[in-house]
Amino acid sequence: MHEELTMNDPSETSDNPKVDVTDPAIVAEYEPYLRMLARIQLRRAFQAKVGASDMVQQAMLQAVQGFDGFRGSTEAELRGWLRQILAHHICHLDRDMHRDKRDVRREQSMEQKLAHSSLRLEGLLAGKSPTPSQNVVLGENVIQMAEAVENLPESQREAIRLHYLEGLKLSEVAEITGKSSGAVAGLLHRGMKTLRQQLADR
Repeated sequence: MHEELTMNDPSETSDNPKVDVTDPAIVAEYEPYLRMLARIQLRRAFQAKVGASDMVQQAMLQAVQGFDGFRGSTEAELRGWLRQILAHHICHLDRDMHRDKRDVRREQSMEQKLAHSSLRLEGLLAGKSPTPSQNVVLGENVIQMAEAVENLPESQREAIRLHYLEGLKLSEVAEITGKSSGAVAGLLHRGMKTLRQQLADR
């Protein structure tokens, strides 16, 4: 059996620390986090033309250039601001590909999708009674979580992304990846075990 994901509200499990809002260089630390979210939401048809990494670089550049416009003070607020910028870029790409006009509602919807994926990322390894080692994935350590997922073998990373971060059923992941449900369950089990080990080592 593959592990079940339990959602947790970060506001209840994280101290939501302050961040240094005087140095825009802090944006670079969130590159793995933004790349993970971009891979989830960027349409597969677009990824062949514009990779998630390229999209994230554009969003990070805008964030650095406009860092004076960030009005928050906490780590969670910074993540939200960066997600807003990323959502704008994803929708802008979608608009260019289809030559559509700007749709503010779509951008707001994309922001909500990114926020939901972020919440699932933060709660990925947290159970009903999270241990200290499991808690490292929450709140301010979400960057480490994203890095750990990125370091997984591609097949495990894809299975975890589709099932846990996009919320697809096992059968849906199997159909997308062209594998059996049993094989997908095995990838999820090995991937989760590796993630826990990586995070425990840190």
